[in-house]
Amino acid sequence: MTTRSKIKTPEKPATAAKGQTKGPAKEAAKPAIARLVETSLPDIDDDAEDRQRVGVQSLGRAFAILEAVARHREGIGLAELSKLVGLHNSTTFHLAKTMVSLGYIRQEKESKRYRIGRPLFALAASALDEIEMVNVGTPVLEELSRETGESSHFAVRMGDAVVVIARTSGPGAFQLTDRVGVVRPAHCTALGKVILAALRPDQLERFLERVDLKPSTDKSVTDIPTLLREIAEIRRSGVAFDDGEFNAEVRCVAVPVKDFTGQIVGALGISGPIWRLSQQAVQSRVGIVQAAARRLSAAFGAPTA
Repeated sequence: MTTRSKIKTPEKPATAAKGQTKGPAKEAAKPAIARLVETSLPDIDDDAEDRQRVGVQSLGRAFAILEAVARHREGIGLAELSKLVGLHNSTTFHLAKTMVSLGYIRQEKESKRYRIGRPLFALAASALDEIEMVNVGTPVLEELSRETGESSHFAVRMGDAVVVIARTSGPGAFQLTDRVGVVRPAHCTALGKVILAALRPDQLERFLERVDLKPSTDKSVTDIPTLLREIAEIRRSGVAFDDGEFNAEVRCVAVPVKDFTGQIVGALGISGPIWRLSQQAVQSRVGIVQAAARRLSAAFGAPTA
């Protein structure tokens, strides 16, 4: 006997309940809607801000250590350094260790004291070239000219002479017309005598051996003993004068400018006609010129007194 398989017929769609409108045979599936839920995971932006905050903090601490070491030429120990920068000894040690590995500070083997490393001097020296000196010095010269009413100059050594690398004119009439780049003898100009006073004794001796002290005017110093006495006074007072020694119609006063090493790197001064810049007027402007030189020295990174 043969058995027949029942063929299942498709089920009829469910009948709508009473009172309801019949819809299509099969309703479209509704799309799932994602729910916003709070998460304990940190936001990516928050992580970035935290890392940046930590980085800035470490950088600030590193520079604080660098500045503290730089202010102590005799060196500084870990305990004192930590106290100055307000950090725990271990934090200071690890930051200083990194800076030692980079060469920006060094640690003496015997005393374990920290000192400034050579790469820092190399960076400063390369940055403080003549172009940068002019860029930094010109605003100071402009202010000095406004304050004194006279032409202002900044000069550096060039062999046995000095060269004016920056100058500004004052607001008054009859200003001097010296151009930038002009070379002047060292022995009969205020700017030059400041540079000579900055030389070591052996350097000054060699200068006097090879240089002919030629007169530019009747007032020029041409004998070595007189010049040496004047240089000694400039070293004592920190001020040099030129009373018609290079130009019979011009008076000048100049003072030294220092760099980040504390060494004299140039001379800053003012010049004016003798009928306007009398001896008394020159003396009255010494303090103004010295203040300008301090500002320029500070801009060059010179340590403050």
